[in-house]
Amino acid sequence: MSQSLVSIQIIPKTRNGEDVIPYVDAAIEVIEKSGVTYEVNPLETTMEGDLSELFDIIKKMNDRMLELGSESIISQVKILHTANGASMGKLTEKYRS
Repeated sequence: MSQSLVSIQIIPKTRNGEDVIPYVDAAIEVIEKSGVTYEVNPLETTMEGDLSELFDIIKKMNDRMLELGSESIISQVKILHTANGASMGKLTEKYRS
């Protein structure tokens, strides 16, 4: 079982006020390519895995935003780190039918 859950909302500042959705899609692609378990939600994406690996993914997401021409990036991050492991399914199972 994974030790951590990390939720991230990435907010890139674009040069000419372009739509940020293509940037967000590229950030989610970084997560997808990493191979970790993740879930996209309306306002953030949650990843499940080793905390250091998830931090590395966040760095790659921010680097990707710069590669695409973003002037700056705000990354809002929430972390659940436990000794006994954490999973999205376990935390939300009582809400799913």
